[in-house]
Amino acid sequence: MKTVARILNNIRLAFFPIAYGLSGALIGGTLNRIMIAELGLPATLVGFFFAVPLLISPIRVWLGYRSDGFPLFGRRREPYIVIGALLIGLGIISAVVLLVNIAQTSLGLFVGGLLAFVLYGIGRNLGHNTFQALLSDRFSGHQKARAITLYEVATLLGLVAGAGGLGAALEEYDPARLLSVAIGVAAVVLALATFAALWQEPRGDKLEAAAEKAREIPFKKVLTDYVFSDPQVRTFFALVFFTFVGTLAQDVLLEPYGALVLNMSVGETTRLTAFWGVGVMIAMLLSGAILVKWLGFMRLMRIGMISSIIVFIGLIVSGLMGNPGLFKGLVFVMGFGTGLAGAGMLTGVISFTTAIRAGMLMGVWGVANMVGHAFGSLMGGGIVDLVRSLTGGNAFAAYGTVFALEVVMLLVALYLSTRLDVEESQAYAEAQILVAAD
Repeated sequence: MKTVARILNNIRLAFFPIAYGLSGALIGGTLNRIMIAELGLPATLVGFFFAVPLLISPIRVWLGYRSDGFPLFGRRREPYIVIGALLIGLGIISAVVLLVNIAQTSLGLFVGGLLAFVLYGIGRNLGHNTFQALLSDRFSGHQKARAITLYEVATLLGLVAGAGGLGAALEEYDPARLLSVAIGVAAVVLALATFAALWQEPRGDKLEAAAEKAREIPFKKVLTDYVFSDPQVRTFFALVFFTFVGTLAQDVLLEPYGALVLNMSVGETTRLTAFWGVGVMIAMLLSGAILVKWLGFMRLMRIGMISSIIVFIGLIVSGLMGNPGLFKGLVFVMGFGTGLAGAGMLTGVISFTTAIRAGMLMGVWGVANMVGHAFGSLMGGGIVDLVRSLTGGNAFAAYGTVFALEVVMLLVALYLSTRLDVEESQAYAEAQILVAAD
């Protein structure tokens, strides 16, 4: 019976990443399109709003510190996850109410939109960061690596299913219907997160001792001693950053590359996202089920990096050859390599946590992830515009330059992976003292 209960609880836990993905589908897909296409808001303003959750991501470190050492109602993780879901929902509703009532660019729209997206961003950072810390608390060994990978797949499923459901619900834009959908999504996110989180947190004297140890040291000193002064943490932060820049700088560039360089149709370039997504999904599932256990997170991450390097070189070659068939196949392989690197990275992230500092360290890695993703997108778009202006509009030179730079970024990440030793970190040494005392 204990085994059955554990399996059911693990399945129930998946409802939080599904809810997290659903909220991302509404904000990142549906609302993004409505703000630009239906409401005619400036793309720059919309881009700023959607950058807010990334810009405030450093708050994850402090939120993780609070979760580690300052339980609510006797729990370190469950209440923070529920509060995060509540803030996500309030942010969504606030943004939609604002758009429905102020459908033109104004100071009120800017200030109100900024506050709504700050609320949404705090909720996403708090909920997701604490959920990952809960996984670190609940699972151990290979189960920990498998859990963080497979629950990431659940996030992708929530994103895909949410996009499909929201597309059907909002086939034609209607302000009142949009508000109803937003309230419904907020309620579903809160309900799923609460259902997923309650009674999931491990209990016992060891975890109480870890929480007591976590709050002994003030946040500023923890940040100095366990983050800024620790070469292993700095190395891993840089590794996460360069990996995300190297694998995701082309995130919004593949479709225009296919159109401008390979003369592909709109339908053909639209399907590229599906090729890439299927590759990612297959790689993540294989990694969570088999590959992480067989290969270890570092080897798996390096295989993903090397395959991605080969793919980016191949993208340049396909452009030189004018071969759209080769390009499509490479996009699938790119997704597969990104999935392998991502699974290895996620496993490394959760392996680098400790019972005392899980929330705070997850916050550090989350910042590296978000900053890397944001920088990669900005770098990719900026370089394309710069090179095209310098070469008289040469699309191949512009996009090829970005792909070549991604190869360089991944080579840097590959080198950094050889400099990493988790057991040399200050947080690991602190945790070993707690284990010895136990």
